Amino acid sequence: MSLTVTQIDTRNRAQAKRFVDFHYRLYAGQPNWVPPFRTDIFLMLNKDKHPFYEHSDADFFLAERDGEVVGRIAALENRSFNKYHGTKQASFYLFDVIEDLEVAAALFERVYEWMRGRGLNVLVGPKGFSAFDGYGIQVEGFEHRQMMNMMNYNFPYYARLLESLGFEKEVDFVSCYLNADAFHLDPRIYRIAERARKRSNLVVRQFNTKKELRVWADRVGKTYNDTFINNWEYYPLTEREVKFLVDNLMLVANPKLIKLVTHDEDVVGFLFGFPDVSAAMQRAKGHLYPWSIVDLLLEMRRTKWVSLNGAGILPQYQGRGGNALLYVEMEKTVRDFGFLHADLTQVAETAVQMRRDLVNVGGKEYKNHRVFRKALD
Repeated sequence: MSLTVTQIDTRNRAQAKRFVDFHYRLYAGQPNWVPPFRTDIFLMLNKDKHPFYEHSDADFFLAERDGEVVGRIAALENRSFNKYHGTKQASFYLFDVIEDLEVAAALFERVYEWMRGRGLNVLVGPKGFSAFDGYGIQVEGFEHRQMMNMMNYNFPYYARLLESLGFEKEVDFVSCYLNADAFHLDPRIYRIAERARKRSNLVVRQFNTKKELRVWADRVGKTYNDTFINNWEYYPLTEREVKFLVDNLMLVANPKLIKLVTHDEDVVGFLFGFPDVSAAMQRAKGHLYPWSIVDLLLEMRRTKWVSLNGAGILPQYQGRGGNALLYVEMEKTVRDFGFLHADLTQVAETAVQMRRDLVNVGGKEYKNHRVFRKALD
């Protein structure tokens, strides 16, 4: 049986479709997998439209055995990240493979070859094209449904394959489960939050419509960019990348669940809540038909789960009660809107204080996604 790995031509619709379709065939019937929207994946392959390609590059590879697709992978060179950190790093994403070490090895060998041609010497991943793509290979929590497609879902054998190929842990992204009844804040948190409002003149702004929220869109994007400056995955986003993130946020947001912390007219913090529509996404099977959109909108109203995916305060306000204010607002989001369950989505283990805080308020670590790393010889 012959095994080949070939680079696809992303402008060739048939080749791009084979690359995209493999994921859906591989996971068909898996109860906790949530199919991403096909349009989102095709956009990642579109070098004319995705803002990532304004400063960086990526290529896509398919593994075939006797004409049948058995694996795929994307290789990314994020030049902005490398310039900011002084590294020669590549990342991989959209990695899917049957349970076969030979196929996985062949895919990565092709990526190594691609890297050497560009003078890159370290491979990390999974790490995608934008901050909304989710990080890592899932290594714990397979019994729970994927939270929309804000986090990746994969078979348990993926991590074993990577370890067999010499990959090591780079960083873990842990998600916490929070039951509304178990959510508790120390009384002093309320006092600190109230002091922050008065002494630092911090105001929590809430919205009823997307139109109201859109007025703040540019300021939200800038603050999002500045807040995570110390994070492992940080690099300065371009103006178009910020717009891309904000537009995506607007697409899936219930404006009432988006809260901004402001000082005067400047956004200094934010809390993004998203109603979990994973059940509707499973029914949509990756397609956005008119009836699928209606079902998604209905699911936003009936779901009892909320994803708190994006909470941050500018570093200069963290020691002035800003964090306490965020946790008080987090509690209000869960309770005031009648959610019974919250997923505190993908907090990097390097964010030590936030991880500790989440456990202190009643969160239980229940999913773990691991980013792997391998240096080339």
